[in-house]
Amino acid sequence: MKLLHSGKVRDVYLDGDDIILVASDRVSIYDVVLPTPIPDKGALLTALSLWWFEQLADVLPNHVISTTDVPAEFAGRAIRCRSLKMVPVECIARGYLVGMGLEEYNKTGTVSGIALPEGLVEGSKLPEPIFTPTTKAAVGEHDEFMTFDEVVTEVGSATAQELRRITLELYSRGAAVAAERGILVADTKIELGWDPAGNLVLADEVLTSDSSRYWDAAAWAPGGPQKSFDKQYLREWSQTLDWDRTAPGPEIPAEVVEGVRARYIDVYERLTGKSWI
Repeated sequence: MKLLHSGKVRDVYLDGDDIILVASDRVSIYDVVLPTPIPDKGALLTALSLWWFEQLADVLPNHVISTTDVPAEFAGRAIRCRSLKMVPVECIARGYLVGMGLEEYNKTGTVSGIALPEGLVEGSKLPEPIFTPTTKAAVGEHDEFMTFDEVVTEVGSATAQELRRITLELYSRGAAVAAERGILVADTKIELGWDPAGNLVLADEVLTSDSSRYWDAAAWAPGGPQKSFDKQYLREWSQTLDWDRTAPGPEIPAEVVEGVRARYIDVYERLTGKSWI
């Protein structure tokens, strides 16, 4: 196999005509990879993605070829998948105001050029889910919001409209499934690529605790941080440090590592109904 790319979390190998996508235990916040791994994280992300790929198969085809035909050393945290030409845009859907979306709203009253009502606060539910794409930054750099017109310039009008439609449909379906299990999906990021026939295909990961913000629906209360099952716990810990969000990131204490791991396991078990062993 040939290593093609090592990203913030995933390593991409070429094996013949196929891609081997390996989820590591690395963790990143604010686009910075921290030096401390989270045990089982790669396996948890892979298992949850595969579960979601099945739930969403009727919305959009995905890139999975096999979950077992992978090198033994990567078993449980890798998939064999189709090689795609990746869309050069981060496709993000937001149903609630938080994170970068909240920061942008507080500055401009908009997110990705979309005007939002006045008076929204952290954790507010938006009138309807919105498509808020960003650039794809290199490791160590920061993604920047794009307007829909900028996406049109990047990929063309027809593709931009499809990216928006697919992103919002996948988010809405995922949010509905999660709501049945007492979980709110505040926002999510998906990766799309073109197959050789020019069809858009769902790739990378989908609706994981790395790519989504998951909140406890019973505890939801706009106006501050929410009870979360994702990396937000790690972001909040980092905010107590004298760190400027640039590399190198800080080491993560053992109790914070375990807190992150426990949240990833919790949301996996709540969503899938399976016990994590």
